[in-house]
Amino acid sequence: MSTPTNSSLLPWQDESWKQLQQLRERLPHALLFYGAQGTGKTVFVEAFAKSLLCEAPTPEAYACGACASCNWFTQYNHPDYRRVRPEVLEDEIASGDEGEGGEEKKSAKASKTPSKEIKIDQIRALADFMNVSTHRSGLRVVMLYPAEALNTAAANALLKTLEEPPPGTMFLLLSNRLDRLLPTILSRCRKFALPAPPKEAALAWLKEQGVKDADAWLAEQGGAPLAALDAAQGDSREVLDELLRHLAQPGVDGALRTADKLQKVPVSDLVGWVQRWLYDLFSLKSAGHIRYYPRYAKELGRLAERADVIAISRAIKGMGERRAIADHPLSAKLFIEEMLIDYASLFD
Repeated sequence: MSTPTNSSLLPWQDESWKQLQQLRERLPHALLFYGAQGTGKTVFVEAFAKSLLCEAPTPEAYACGACASCNWFTQYNHPDYRRVRPEVLEDEIASGDEGEGGEEKKSAKASKTPSKEIKIDQIRALADFMNVSTHRSGLRVVMLYPAEALNTAAANALLKTLEEPPPGTMFLLLSNRLDRLLPTILSRCRKFALPAPPKEAALAWLKEQGVKDADAWLAEQGGAPLAALDAAQGDSREVLDELLRHLAQPGVDGALRTADKLQKVPVSDLVGWVQRWLYDLFSLKSAGHIRYYPRYAKELGRLAERADVIAISRAIKGMGERRAIADHPLSAKLFIEEMLIDYASLFD
């Protein structure tokens, strides 16, 4: 007899769901779910939140999908549930991490660029929510993601709430990067890992979604299937190929031309792509393995012969420092030029 599954979960999440149910009898007041971006964390946690609020969960602890609570949840107006996320995510149709819960599209404030941070006002706004009785004398659930988007003031305000949690309230936090969270917040939460799926399961799911060249898309997104689906359905292929062609044939003149062409592309995306290229160079040089860009194996191989492994390691560290300021460059074009010229110096 097969094990019942919930259609709202992704195929590779069944085992994690079984592990999570072992906590049901003694749930902590705060759970921190963590794992790689684009692997379905929000899908999983949304399903868990729905099941916590469900009035008639199944024996396997899935939400029934038919009660009043489930209907409210599906319509995004459950009175005992709050999502806390950056403004920028309110303007996206969710399909992956940082929006992989199939959520409704909401209009961003047209007067300014939507914030990428979770602000203190959003945490303070939870006070009214937590100080009123629950609708049906059940749990009150707060889902917050990505937790690393909390700015300093918001993180400190949340910490005070986690230190003295209101009764009957469950906090569900999601994180792509635990190393970016305050140690004090980490210490107030029970951590729950959500691993990336096996390659075979990820490829099978992508092919079911109609993604062509699923192997290449999955590799470029580091094995994260929802990120691969988002990339395959987006318009970033031409931009990425423009960058990769330059990285395959580095030079100062090419760096200036490429920076001019790509200056309107989000700098954080470009930094991430260059980081992955450098990881491939380092891995190929030190272990003979390519993870992200196997379709550029020949070009990476030629470059690996010209570069010193210690210099590549230093470049990877430097890209990490660049990523920390990539969301707010003083000049996108100059930022990209400097990044690509520094990269080209690896092969002088």
